Amino acid sequence: MDARGRRDAMIVAREGALSPLHLGYCTNIHAGETWDEIFANVELRVRAVKARVAPDRPFGVGLRLSAAAADRLADPGVLETFRDYLRATGLYVFTINGFPYGAFSGGAIKERVYRPDWLEDERLTYSDQLADILAALVPPGAEGSVSTVPGCFGERGPLRDAAPRVAERLRAHAEHLWRLRERTGNVVTLALEPEPHCILETSADAVTFFEEHLLARASVAAFAATTGLAPARAEETLRRHLGVCLDACHAAVEFETPDEAVDRFVAAGVRILKVQVSAGLRLARPDAAARAALERFAEGVYLHQVVVRSGPHLRRYLDLPQALADAARAGTDDALHGGDEWRVHFHVPVFRAALGPFENTQGFLAPLLARLGRSDVCQHLEVETYTWDVLPAEHRQEPVEDAIARELSWTMEKLSAP
Repeated sequence: MDARGRRDAMIVAREGALSPLHLGYCTNIHAGETWDEIFANVELRVRAVKARVAPDRPFGVGLRLSAAAADRLADPGVLETFRDYLRATGLYVFTINGFPYGAFSGGAIKERVYRPDWLEDERLTYSDQLADILAALVPPGAEGSVSTVPGCFGERGPLRDAAPRVAERLRAHAEHLWRLRERTGNVVTLALEPEPHCILETSADAVTFFEEHLLARASVAAFAATTGLAPARAEETLRRHLGVCLDACHAAVEFETPDEAVDRFVAAGVRILKVQVSAGLRLARPDAAARAALERFAEGVYLHQVVVRSGPHLRRYLDLPQALADAARAGTDDALHGGDEWRVHFHVPVFRAALGPFENTQGFLAPLLARLGRSDVCQHLEVETYTWDVLPAEHRQEPVEDAIARELSWTMEKLSAP
């Protein structure tokens, strides 16, 4: 099999000794909060995508579960029924999106998506439950990953104040994951997902948190004391079960480069447990006309953080309407506010390089996927274009199942790039 043909449905085979890549898409693109609604999406939507891209082969599912849905699925009878259903239909769950705890559709979400966060016990209880569910669903011999909020929203910080309390709950969850592995033999991991305007915005923030808080000597000692593990084994266990989810849109919006982000995590020994295959909006010429066209993306459901680059300087905004208003007040010729380039946290289809006067951030995503295809940096990939329903209508003309299938095919092509 040549390099460009290395693909096996959602388990992407690779040459040599490299581990297979598990590729799926996140079901948060489909509205649904209860378990019945989520299961209906799997039955109607996920299987429709499978029929398009992997009709005769296993198909990986990135399952999004609200806390209410998780409570229902945790029932042993419901869980066993779903596990049997997955086997019968050629589906398998390798990752869960545990970022949104509550409603993720049907109204304004904005910064409510982060609550409860890792400063609150509800987040710990929810994450423990998701791990138990995933341990029961993940295929034998495979790891499972759960992505989660990056500590907490920035206004709940700053990092130096929030980090000790966040680390305390993460250690408690790591103990749950360790005991789960000891009991079941299945490895489930938790992946913190850096995002603009959170206490962990960038790869550098995440590494700082791991090195100075979660993996600091005092933190490892505390974990050793509660688990009874020797200090070296305690640190190894924390590193094995806790890591990061690298969301390609988020990192691109922060003007990081793929190699910069990946190398930083590798050098620090922080595992990249999951990559979310996503692309944001890029305004290479943020003049008044482009900013006026961008107003159609300033919708009211999700946060769309903006980072404006002016020379070597970055200016950050919590949401797109604020950035547009600030630029309008400053005037079209103001270099600081107009900037040289804007990047917007609005997940757009990864295959759509241009959206009217805008580009997407394929310039970050494509080389990242090429690196993942030729290395063992990360084995879990999840396409996540949850904003499909709020895209301007001209950018979502095709059925959503067709768009998802195109995203998966585009991703597999880029994974095979030299």
